[in-house]
Amino acid sequence: MSHSTYTRDTFDQVMVPNYSPQAIIPVKGEGSRVWDQEGREYIDFAGGIAVNALGHCHPELVDALKTQADKLWHLSNVYTNEPALKLASQLTEATFAERVFFANSGAEANEAAFKLARRHAFTQYGPEKNEIIAFHQAFHGRTLFTVSVGGQQKYREGFEPAPGGITHVPYNDLAALEAAISDNTCAVVMEPIQGEGGIITGDPEFIKGARALCDKHNALLVFDEVQTGVGRIGELYAYMDTGVTPDILTTAKALGGGFPVGAMLTTEAVAASFVVGTHGSTYGGNPLACAVASKVLEIVSDRKLLDDVKRKRERFVAALEAINAEHNIFSEIRGKGLLIGAALNPDWEGKAAKFLAAAREQGAMILVAGPNVLRMAPSLVIPDEDIDAGMAGLARAVAEVVAAGPDA
Repeated sequence: MSHSTYTRDTFDQVMVPNYSPQAIIPVKGEGSRVWDQEGREYIDFAGGIAVNALGHCHPELVDALKTQADKLWHLSNVYTNEPALKLASQLTEATFAERVFFANSGAEANEAAFKLARRHAFTQYGPEKNEIIAFHQAFHGRTLFTVSVGGQQKYREGFEPAPGGITHVPYNDLAALEAAISDNTCAVVMEPIQGEGGIITGDPEFIKGARALCDKHNALLVFDEVQTGVGRIGELYAYMDTGVTPDILTTAKALGGGFPVGAMLTTEAVAASFVVGTHGSTYGGNPLACAVASKVLEIVSDRKLLDDVKRKRERFVAALEAINAEHNIFSEIRGKGLLIGAALNPDWEGKAAKFLAAAREQGAMILVAGPNVLRMAPSLVIPDEDIDAGMAGLARAVAEVVAAGPDA
């Protein structure tokens, strides 16, 4: 591959410094393999942070995009369009939802969800019912509202004053939620599995208890499924594995398979509070995005694919356990399906980024979830041989980091 004029140094010269990208620049992807400017090959366990649910350049998604590109790119919501109507129909047929709102990202889907929850309480019960309860270590996006509902102070610092009326309690602590909730609560917002917070799975009784408390206090239960949705855990949406149905669900990331799209799903009764003019999005329901997402949903809804996600998880876990048997660095393996967290033990706390960088050098792209957890969110259709090759690379990386020691 030819050497480009653009390098990692270019980033520092032209981009805002809020990211610190890796030293390499990927230029091509196919399936679960990626190549950089130098032609080096990597196995992709990162999946663009749980976005590339069908890998890179999946032929059916490429075809859906190219076909739509010759028809219609954008209208705005002064008009509706067929791809948006098809995708909304698929989502309502496949889930509890009866109504859909389209946006461009998870943050925008969550922004819509939180605004709808407040608007619904306002119209049904009055202005004092406006309080939102969320959880410590939660992540819901980077807009001022979503970052305020998110339970990580580091993402809010320096952006205050934050929107008010938001309370945070410990995740998986039903007693704390019960103590915090009241008739002034308009919504309880949760991830069924906390992603950025360290791949923490919601306890089934906690989730059921949250549903019961919401019902008792006429509050809406909002599930942020931006990371857990669209097949990630081996069900189309994670709520389907909990025995609990939310009132509002948000989905993005994998929904477009790499094309930016987000959606908020809800019931007819709750949706009714968003009357004409109350909320909007210029690009929401974009025909290109919806055409691609429609194909993603069609492919991922296949029961065989979803069952295979659970099988592939076992292959990852076995490889992680083998690494741990040799090097003793993990305290536990977390998550469900192909949302995998390997939590570092106390000797290695705070060192997750070291393993990420070393894995990259060994040809494996992984993620972190905070400073203490290695995270993987690969393609749902990653071939077994790519799992094995990538895990071999991670094993080499771990051996290298461990040999150097935690303080290197």
